[in-house]
Amino acid sequence: MRNRTISWIILAFALLFVGTSVWFTHHLSQQFAEVEQQRMEVWAEATRLLVLADENTDISLYSSIIEANTTIPVYMTDADYHVILTRNVQEPKQDVEAFYRKKIERLRANQAPIEVNVSPGVTQYIFYEQSNLLRQLRLFPWVQMLVVLSFLALLVTYIITSYRNEQNRVWVGLTKETAHQLGTPISSLNGWLELLKSRYPDDDLLPDITTDVNRLQLVAERFSRIGSAPTLVPTDIRQVVEQSYAYMRTRISKKVELELKVDEPETPDAYIALADAPLMEWVTENLIKNSVDAMDGHGWIGLYLQHNGSSIILDVTDTGRGIERKRYNQVFRPGYTTKTRGWGLGLSLCKRIVEEYHGGQIFVHQSVVSKGTTFRIVLKQTVDR
Repeated sequence: MRNRTISWIILAFALLFVGTSVWFTHHLSQQFAEVEQQRMEVWAEATRLLVLADENTDISLYSSIIEANTTIPVYMTDADYHVILTRNVQEPKQDVEAFYRKKIERLRANQAPIEVNVSPGVTQYIFYEQSNLLRQLRLFPWVQMLVVLSFLALLVTYIITSYRNEQNRVWVGLTKETAHQLGTPISSLNGWLELLKSRYPDDDLLPDITTDVNRLQLVAERFSRIGSAPTLVPTDIRQVVEQSYAYMRTRISKKVELELKVDEPETPDAYIALADAPLMEWVTENLIKNSVDAMDGHGWIGLYLQHNGSSIILDVTDTGRGIERKRYNQVFRPGYTTKTRGWGLGLSLCKRIVEEYHGGQIFVHQSVVSKGTTFRIVLKQTVDR
């Protein structure tokens, strides 16, 4: 948290710096442009006086003023805007006349010329362009902004990545600790279960107790796998879905109808994908539980498994309260929940398992508020060799 605060402070100072720098450089370039304007007016006056000078006039000052301009491109034209004199202009090797004609047309469209009255009734015009130094000075704020914005982009990326990594560490630490904490009572339950089996081998409740203890072991195993690279092996997704369906059917309210439909495969390996079966069962069960919560205890949930090209598609549809379109992505964020209890990690966990661990997709396929929602999982088929 402290590192993130420092990063945001750096970001704020960087924005303040670039804003101040751009403003100051722009202000400086405006002043420099005014100085160049004044220099051109002096240069024009020196040119006029030089033209009017006779043999008795000392022209050294006028000449020095004219010669001092080594940076600003200058164009002097007659009254018809034909170029008669230039300075600091690099002429092309060909089409010189067309070059000057286009140049003067562009300058006339963007600036008022400086008039030079060389004699009664004879007026010439002076046009000038910005010096290279002024052009570079005007360009500098944008270059500076680009550099600073690139730095800010890197900083924001670092902040976001750091925040996500921190979330990941909390997430992984929480799951690992949960698995560790479950280990001790599960071991004790296994011991007590073996004792019960030896004393009451014919008790009708023992199979159910065994099933639930095994289930606890599976839950602990699932939590222990979060944060570690899963072992993906060719897995029959149909069996995964059928096992999740069979388990959840007896553990949800009888007011909720749970239905499973599987399209008949065209080939024996149609539903084979590289997967971690316990984790994918966890995803399916979480989606079913999420649907139960969305229906307030009564309604219909349908599991529909199909094969389309090289994709294995599982739709989980409910008749719950539905989701607004603007929240389609929000529901997968850690902490998002509409319940008064719970951490809002179920769908976030599903997304992590499907997309990060299995390279698949999970998303809200469709939803209508007050009518229901369909979540879709897409996995890539893998031929079992």
